[in-house]
Amino acid sequence: MLEGKLSPGVKVLIAGAILQLFLGVIYVWSVFVQPVQSTFGWNTADVKFTVNIMLCCFVLGILTAGKLQTQIKASYIVLAGGMMMAAGMFTTSLLSAAAPFWSIWITYGIIGGFGVGLAYNTIISSAQKWFPKKRGLATGISVFTFGFSAVIFAPLVEQLIKTTNIGLVPTFQILSAAFLIATTALFAFIKLPENVAGAANFDPQKQYTTGQMVKKVDFYLIFFSMMFLTAAFFIINPSIRLLAPMHGLEAAFGVTLVMIAGLANSAGRLAIPLLGDKIGRRGAVLTILLITAVGTASLSVINGPLFVIVIALIAFCYGGSSGIFPLVTADHFGLKNVGANYGAVMVGFMSSVLLFPYIIGQLNTGAGALAADNAMKFIALGIVAAIGALLTLILILRARRGAK
Repeated sequence: MLEGKLSPGVKVLIAGAILQLFLGVIYVWSVFVQPVQSTFGWNTADVKFTVNIMLCCFVLGILTAGKLQTQIKASYIVLAGGMMMAAGMFTTSLLSAAAPFWSIWITYGIIGGFGVGLAYNTIISSAQKWFPKKRGLATGISVFTFGFSAVIFAPLVEQLIKTTNIGLVPTFQILSAAFLIATTALFAFIKLPENVAGAANFDPQKQYTTGQMVKKVDFYLIFFSMMFLTAAFFIINPSIRLLAPMHGLEAAFGVTLVMIAGLANSAGRLAIPLLGDKIGRRGAVLTILLITAVGTASLSVINGPLFVIVIALIAFCYGGSSGIFPLVTADHFGLKNVGANYGAVMVGFMSSVLLFPYIIGQLNTGAGALAADNAMKFIALGIVAAIGALLTLILILRARRGAK
């Protein structure tokens, strides 16, 4: 499909974008929750927790891929990741009501999530290295299709499970086969430029190893900026459908609002890296943190169409974080080891997944009033994002002084 006169870099970009479209299915778990609970009879909360396991293993896969890229061909890492994702889907289809609820944490969460992380990091690192002067565009395209996956696969999965009466188990098997075919067809096109004659050289700046990077102040400023930025989306996104009627919208509009958030998430993944090329990467991070801070806090008082706009903005900024932080990492610590270095930064993402749902969940008014509890949580999340903005401002000031 990609043979011919296209340059190796363009082939990497196209193949990677297509693969990311399939890998992004991890974001549609909310569509599986009710069918999984009904089919296997497990507790809904236990089924929902699968996404937390998956996202944590996704980050562990990113960390591992960063290390492996110096030892193994990028195409082999992508092949392993795609096959793990397919295997996770297929083994999930083999579960039954007699299996313990945590078995799906292993199949879909650990095996699938880790595999996605392996391929995801390798594809983004390869795209950046092939286009060192257009890293914003290359990274934006790579993460855009990953986010857009939910827009395609969410209705497709729902159609397969419900409308066509195919059912949950065959749906997992169909997806597994699709991922396996896509991976085996495209993995060979993913290559790092240092393995290919005529590839672009790295920038002349110092190329930090991960061990050197974690000793620098800027690493921790970037790490916590990511952690505080993503908190709002992790708390709000699972509840978007339920929040709609609480904010003056029809209950049926909740599904539409989920789709709007998904589209905004995808748009941010492409737009924010391009914005970073125009105003500076750190400036782009500061912008999305400020929008998230103001927008999230405002959810405590707004309703109707304005609520829809703000939810879209928060999703847009979250999506933008996926595109801009790999670039910021490369800007500060070099392009050569960006796979491993970005993996370390992504631990901030994992920390956000693990910590903030619990911390914010403890906030309540003591009166059992859901609306008041939600308002307090929105304000707290706004403050968290504002702290992230302050850290990014410090990062900008340090960069102007030439400090690391």
